[in-house]
Amino acid sequence: MTIKISIDCMGGDHGPSVTIPAAIAFVKDEPDAELILVGLEDALKAELHKHLPSGHPRISIVPATEVIAMDDPVEVALRRKKDSSMRVAISLVKEGKAQACVSAGNTGALMAVSRYVLKTMPGVDRPAICTLIPNQKDCPTYMLDLGANVDCEPHHLHQFALMGSALVSALEGKPKPTVGLLNIGEEDIKGNDVVKQTAVLLRADHAKGVLNFYGNVEGNDIFEGTTDIVVCDGFVGNVVLKASEGLGRFLKNVLKTELKNGPVNLLGAFIAQGAIKAISQRMNPSRYNGASLLGLRGLVFKSHGGEDAYGFGWAIRRAFEAARHDALSQISTAISELMPASDAAAQASAGPGATPGINDINQEKTA
Repeated sequence: MTIKISIDCMGGDHGPSVTIPAAIAFVKDEPDAELILVGLEDALKAELHKHLPSGHPRISIVPATEVIAMDDPVEVALRRKKDSSMRVAISLVKEGKAQACVSAGNTGALMAVSRYVLKTMPGVDRPAICTLIPNQKDCPTYMLDLGANVDCEPHHLHQFALMGSALVSALEGKPKPTVGLLNIGEEDIKGNDVVKQTAVLLRADHAKGVLNFYGNVEGNDIFEGTTDIVVCDGFVGNVVLKASEGLGRFLKNVLKTELKNGPVNLLGAFIAQGAIKAISQRMNPSRYNGASLLGLRGLVFKSHGGEDAYGFGWAIRRAFEAARHDALSQISTAISELMPASDAAAQASAGPGATPGINDINQEKTA
């Protein structure tokens, strides 16, 4: 079955010079993929001709007249640039012309435009950003939220756990993936009120067989692979993500520098070049590029803005695999079946006098 993916080719720090070579490499490698390149028509045709003069039967272009800059405010992206490459690419998903969208553009704008165009699934208050982080078990740890929601209530984290569980179940073939709640300790008495109240909701789901809740996990558990999924608010998640990426690049650079430091080290590097290459690949953050925006009525994947063609190709791969495994319908089913109970629990935990968070207010204004 052919999987159609729309690509916002103008997004990111590099635009078509990265997105188009990545698209060409991917479509050559994956016979079941059809890619729709969205952006300024002349720029796309020029870059495509540079790498593929004769074109490709599974690559097409849909023009857009505007580009959302990396520093554009959300209001500009939503209200003024209605024919942006980002919005057109997302609209193709809504119209059923593409099964997933990939963009390296402004994260805030991508979330806002995606939510406005696609809308959220019934029962989902806030979409969340979910990505993969490498661990010692040589399999990914899925982590969310990574920055879409800085301030969260217990029922938001509860929803993230449900969506993450459905995603991992679809992509990894695990009926009941383990879920960990990120905390400053494993003990139930530790953490702030939001984390403690979330743990109550997750334990209730575990007792009912809805979720496979492991319990509280700490930062080191992310890289040890203690659980398949780690749930946290967007502030903490984004800090963890950026710190881990920075550490990975730091270790890679230190390794390169020290191995070139003197003839003995060079000889050792030559002897161990196979292991060094394997380590470099395993620690390369680009291999884990491509975060999914969960909770929307369509598949949207976010690439880092500064990625090269290799890294952007992995983001396309994430979108392709999610579409091929029909992750959207599985998440939707899980949410529709479980969210009514979640909403009731949220009301109980929030209390009768609860007020909406700042994210709720801001999203209502932008919508």
